[in-house]
Amino acid sequence: MPARLSTHARTRLPEWFRVELPTGAALERYRATTGAVAGNALHTVCEEAHCPNLHECWGRGTATFMVAGRECTRGCRFCAVETMRAPAAPDPAEPQQLADAVAAMGLSYAVITVVNRDDLPDDGVTHYRACLDAVHARLPDVGLELLCSDLAGNEAALAALLNGAPLQVFAHNVETVERLTPEVRDPRASFAQSLRILAAAKELRPELVTKSSIMLGLGETKAEIHDTFSALRDVGVELLTLGQYLAPGPGYHPIREFVTPKRFDALARTARELGFRAIASGPLVRSSYRAESLLTTAQGAAGLQVVA
Repeated sequence: MPARLSTHARTRLPEWFRVELPTGAALERYRATTGAVAGNALHTVCEEAHCPNLHECWGRGTATFMVAGRECTRGCRFCAVETMRAPAAPDPAEPQQLADAVAAMGLSYAVITVVNRDDLPDDGVTHYRACLDAVHARLPDVGLELLCSDLAGNEAALAALLNGAPLQVFAHNVETVERLTPEVRDPRASFAQSLRILAAAKELRPELVTKSSIMLGLGETKAEIHDTFSALRDVGVELLTLGQYLAPGPGYHPIREFVTPKRFDALARTARELGFRAIASGPLVRSSYRAESLLTTAQGAAGLQVVA
């Protein structure tokens, strides 16, 4: 049956935000995914960030795992993940629990995202790498995508993370256009720092596919979106996702605009013309939405398709 997403209590969502809840086999897969996540004491960005695609993705047996804790050391104004200055140390059992969950779910591709860990000397990379290595050791044929923090600009930590890492895609989200970055993201983040991390990843591992994501509806202009596309292409980013920003609740950055599906399609065409190899673009798209399909499209289509 169709369901309506919730956001700020007084925000009325357009009709295109109606989603279908899983039924039949998809419902059984949703329950199995829920059990695999809970049974291994794991966190998912699907739950923590209130992702609107949770039912769809879990109904297909996919989930984006969030490692290194459920609290982030940063307090971005768009994000529902809890903020804490000094979270608990990463759980040393988490890498194996993650590998167990990926095995139990029968995944062919896994997306691992991280919380910022500015409190740790290595910005969390030792734990992030342990998670990647544990999944690969258990399931060497599973593709891996890492949605990483900016590591506070620590390129030595990035080098340690990527050196020999079993990765197909390295992702880091700029989140919004440069002008809006100071009001949307934590003060420790910057547009330039995010671009540099993406550039450095490509320099360290040229064969890695790089990816980023932009939220729309925060007050950005058409020219600023185009400039952001160009900036990402200038540092070699190949995969792009575009989605509608939805405020998690009162006190977060307000929604300035609901971008229509037609405009999302037009922006995808613009991005394709600028050379992105694959684009996922639509109101409900999030950074890890159908991640495996996006990579497959990029590898097989030489940049001529759009995944929506």
